Amino acid sequence: MSLQGKVAIVTGAAQGIGRAIAEALAQAGADIVVADLDPSRSKDTVAAVEQLGRKALNVKVNVADGADTKAMVDQVIKEWGKVDILVNNAGITRDGLLLRMKEEDWNLVLQVNLTGTFNCIKAVLLPMTKQRYGRIVNIASIVGVMGNVGQANYAASKAAVIGLTKTVAREYASRAVTVNAVAPGFIDTAMTQGLSTEVKDTLQKQIPLGRLGTPADIAAAVRFLVSDEAAYITGHVLHVNGGMLMP
Repeated sequence: MSLQGKVAIVTGAAQGIGRAIAEALAQAGADIVVADLDPSRSKDTVAAVEQLGRKALNVKVNVADGADTKAMVDQVIKEWGKVDILVNNAGITRDGLLLRMKEEDWNLVLQVNLTGTFNCIKAVLLPMTKQRYGRIVNIASIVGVMGNVGQANYAASKAAVIGLTKTVAREYASRAVTVNAVAPGFIDTAMTQGLSTEVKDTLQKQIPLGRLGTPADIAAAVRFLVSDEAAYITGHVLHVNGGMLMP
């Protein structure tokens, strides 16, 4: 699944799943735009990409700001001439039961997770359609399909990302731009490492494969969807959850 000569933007690439995706795409031959709200946290990802022999561009971006995402894409076009791949990974949580959820926490999660995905897609579509080639992968979530107690805002945002994925896939298939989503299950990241052993054990009992996923599991799915081997796949949601949900 060679990505030699491709330029890929990965948002939220400073750590966790985003960093794993950036490294996987670089390993396959792509040059990586390491996009994050805090570029100082992205230095390790940049170094890892460069150690793999690929170019890395460290870009500060607030995906919730449409002007910011356009400026990012303009910078990439100016420096590298094109954008072939976009992975919308940036996302946040602000958990709480619905009756206790603050309106600002609802709005912030939707603004980053959903509007941020919209902004980044909109920013890359023109260059992708002009070159008649593009691969867009949006990171959704298992909770966007099955729901989860205490995550009304997060689940709503990720369900909406799935709907957005399918719509953009229909709109731009004629321009050879594919748009897919990866829906991770429970992944062993900094977010889940804060859970108690009891909660982790309960989760693992619900997963037929008997373990939490790893960032590398998600990165492998993304690498496939942006490759030429997946050229005839669009509007698809690839569930990577160890069998916890079988839609």
